[in-house]
Amino acid sequence: MGLTLDPDDWNDFAELSHRMMDGILTHQRTVGARPAWTLSPAEIQAQISSEALPMKPQGEAEVYDQFVNAVLPFGNGNAGPRFYGWVQGNGCPLGTMADMLASGMNPHLAGFNQNPVLVERKVVEWMRELLGFPTGSSGLLLSGGSMANFTGLAIARNAKAGFDVRGEGLAGHPRLMLYGSSETHSWAQKAIGTLGLGTNSYRQVPVRDDFRLDLVALERLIREDLDQGLRPIAAIGTAGTVNTGATDDLVGLADICRRYGLWLHVDGAFGALAALSSRLRPMVSGLELADSVAFDLHKWMYLPFEIACLLVRDGEAHRRSFAQSASYIDATDRGVMAGGLQFSELGLELTRGFKALKAWMCLKAYGVERFAALIEQNVDQAQYLASLVSKSSCLELVAPVPMNIVCFRYVSDGLPALALNSLNEEILFRVQERGLAVPSSTVIGGKFCLRACFVNHRTTMSDVDALVGDVEAIGREIGL
Repeated sequence: MGLTLDPDDWNDFAELSHRMMDGILTHQRTVGARPAWTLSPAEIQAQISSEALPMKPQGEAEVYDQFVNAVLPFGNGNAGPRFYGWVQGNGCPLGTMADMLASGMNPHLAGFNQNPVLVERKVVEWMRELLGFPTGSSGLLLSGGSMANFTGLAIARNAKAGFDVRGEGLAGHPRLMLYGSSETHSWAQKAIGTLGLGTNSYRQVPVRDDFRLDLVALERLIREDLDQGLRPIAAIGTAGTVNTGATDDLVGLADICRRYGLWLHVDGAFGALAALSSRLRPMVSGLELADSVAFDLHKWMYLPFEIACLLVRDGEAHRRSFAQSASYIDATDRGVMAGGLQFSELGLELTRGFKALKAWMCLKAYGVERFAALIEQNVDQAQYLASLVSKSSCLELVAPVPMNIVCFRYVSDGLPALALNSLNEEILFRVQERGLAVPSSTVIGGKFCLRACFVNHRTTMSDVDALVGDVEAIGREIGL
C-alpha cells in the first residue's frame, strides 16, 4: 500500500472527528458563560512561538488536544455576546458545519462543470435580488470587504479610464482621479495604491456634521480636477462607515456620478445588508443605483469567515477586467471543463474555495426574514445603548447613532481633554482585560471614545445593560 494522508484506522478517526465536532459545538453553546476575552498566558504563547518544525508525527489526537488547550480558549472573543469591537462577525453553528462539508467535499471553485458552481451562482443571484440590482448584473464571492472593494475599483478603473489599461498601462495618460469621504475606510487608499493609480489620485472629501460625505464639496473637487486636465473616474460611497455607522447620500452621489460620467462604487461592508429589512432599507436608499457594491456576509449576516460579495451592474465590464485565456484552462463543449472557469474570469483568484455553501444552507434553513429580524434587533440594541448613555450622569455620546454603532465616553467634571482621553483609554483596557466585554475605540473630534458595533446575533439587551454598568463602575473606580 502506498503512502497517503488518509487515517490508518477510519473508525478511530471517526471517533476523534466526533470529539472535534462535539467540542467545537460545546464551545459555541457555552460562549456566553466564558469571559468576553481571555489573555493567553505567557508560557502558552512561548510554547507555540518556540515550537520546532515537526519532522516526526505526533498523531491526530495529540494535535487536537494541543489545539483545545493552547489555541481554542485564546481567540479575540468575537464569537461571544459581549463582543462589540470593530465590525467582526461571530459566526453560527450551521455555518460551521457547512464549512466542514465544503472542506470535506473540497471542490475547486474557479468554475468547471460541477454543481457547487450552481450554488455560488444562486447565492450571487439572491444577493443581487436582495440589494435591488438588475438582472444581468454580475457578482463574485471573495474573502472579505477589502478584496471585494479592491476588485470593484479595478473594474471601475478599467471601465472609465478611456483607454486600455490592461494592455497599455497607466503611463502617458492623464491622471485618473477617485473620490471618497474622510470617513471612507482605509482599504480605499491601499487599493488605489496597489492598482497603480497612486494615492495622490485619491481626493478625501470633507464630511458634514452627521459624518456623511459633503456632496457640494465633492462636486467642487471634481470640477477643479477637470479644469486641471485630470480625469475623474470614480466616487466611493459608504453604507455604514466604520467609525460611526453613517451612510452617505447614495441617491445624491449617484446623481453626481451620472452627470460627470463617474463610476459609483459603494462600500457596504456591513451597512448594505440593512437592505434585507423593509424597515431599515430606507437607511441605504440608492444602493441599487451603484455601479458596484461590496459587502461582507461574515459581518451582518453572521456567517463564519470568510465570505464577501461584490455585485457589478455591467457584467461585461466585470468580465473584461479579469478574463484571460490559455490553452490549459480554455472551456470545452463537454466533460469537466464544459462551461470553463467562469469565476476565475471575474477576479484575480484562480484557486477558490466553496464559500457559497454556508450562505446557501443558512439562507435556506433560516430564511431572509430571520436575518432581517436579527439585523433590526442589532439596530434596536444600538439605540438602546444610546438611550442609556444619554440618561447617564457620567457618560456622553460622541457621535450620532444612525444605524448600529455607538461612540461614547466616560466624562468627569473639570478633567482636561488629554486626561479625559487617557481615562477612557484605561477604562477600555480594563473592560477588555477583565473579560467583561470587548468594545473597540476610535477618536472623533479629538475625543478618545469607546465604540460599540452591533453585528452580533448572540447579544441581548442585558448584555447592553452590563456594558454600561461596567464602564460606569470602572470610571468611578479610577476616581479621576
